[in-house]
Amino acid sequence: MSSSSEESNNQTRFATGLIACLLQGLLLSVLNVSNCTADEPVKTIRVATYNVSLYGKGLGEVARRIESGSDRQAKSLASVIQTVRPDVLLLNEIDHDVDSKTLDLFADKYLAVDQKDTSAIQYEYRYSIPSNTGVASTLDIDGSGTVEGANDAWGYGVYPGQYAMAVLSRFPIDKQAIRTFQQYRWRDLPDALRPIHPATKSPYYSDKVWAEMRLSSKNHADVPVVIDNTRIHLLASHPTPPVFDGPDDHNGCRNHDEIRFWSDYLKGDAAEYLIDDAGVKGGLASDALFVIAGDLNADPVNGDGRRDAIINLLKHPSVTDAQPKHVLPEGASVSDSAKPRSMTTAAFGGDNGMRVDYVLPSRQMTVNEAGVFWPEPQDPRRSNISATDHRLVWVEVTLP
Repeated sequence: MSSSSEESNNQTRFATGLIACLLQGLLLSVLNVSNCTADEPVKTIRVATYNVSLYGKGLGEVARRIESGSDRQAKSLASVIQTVRPDVLLLNEIDHDVDSKTLDLFADKYLAVDQKDTSAIQYEYRYSIPSNTGVASTLDIDGSGTVEGANDAWGYGVYPGQYAMAVLSRFPIDKQAIRTFQQYRWRDLPDALRPIHPATKSPYYSDKVWAEMRLSSKNHADVPVVIDNTRIHLLASHPTPPVFDGPDDHNGCRNHDEIRFWSDYLKGDAAEYLIDDAGVKGGLASDALFVIAGDLNADPVNGDGRRDAIINLLKHPSVTDAQPKHVLPEGASVSDSAKPRSMTTAAFGGDNGMRVDYVLPSRQMTVNEAGVFWPEPQDPRRSNISATDHRLVWVEVTLP
């Protein structure tokens, strides 16, 4: 064969191969198929918080109730979570057991099982956060003359672990690096708001109680989640409601300082007065990625709380206030919608409801979307929201 003929055949084979490659690429594009998705790094995640109200009247009651996999409340809660499908989820008000039984039952028998109109979702990584609720203090915290009962626990609760928190994640949780501040004393927070009886100017808590009183009504937890080579710190808390007290405002003061804790935690090494349960001092590194999440029981506009703590947190230079939105039907306005104002996350608080549940990412991440699961009255999913008086709040972010 002559060199010119061989060259011509080579050109033909090259052209044929090129056309085949182009056609294959076009087909893959049309089908939206990629042959390298398994190795692509995760760029976008969805983080959510949900107060699920999974608590009972006694220790172990919730676990026994949901063990069958047919509990109506748990099924409705699972359906909401399966609809939104967060990658990282903070649950508020779910029992804490030493063996994480309640959390595992909910994850395995409800979330990992198809519900009526929603598909199963798997959370391989889990962490049930220890809680001060129901843990006996052996102190007369409420000044009643006794040292027993829910009001004399470190955090209000009729049994240990009531109203606790838990984290579910599709990505690994670095459990060795978790920091908790369950035992951190309230008086050790600079400028702590020690409650005072306005009439007598005397402290609500005795000196003996104030010396030992813990700040966290549940806990403050820094839970690192590792996504490929990126570490995100989920900063979880559930401050006490700023109500159920008197003129002394002891719950209002505690709620304020529990929220303020996170503003201090973002000071990094400067917050050496913050000492975790392992004895490690200081706050979060200034370059760390984080998401503050939880039922903070504070609305920056409405309610009886001391609002400056939540306002300052929302305006913190390291924090993005990812304001969740309710999606109104086309042509509707807030006034003719059956649901409260656009950023409401809880059904209590009067006609307008309240914004008390938050997912607040650090500014290094780009917020793509944020929302509250609150279906319209005509939406068949509406029935699921009656399982709790809070709504699931989520934020979708792009990692830097």
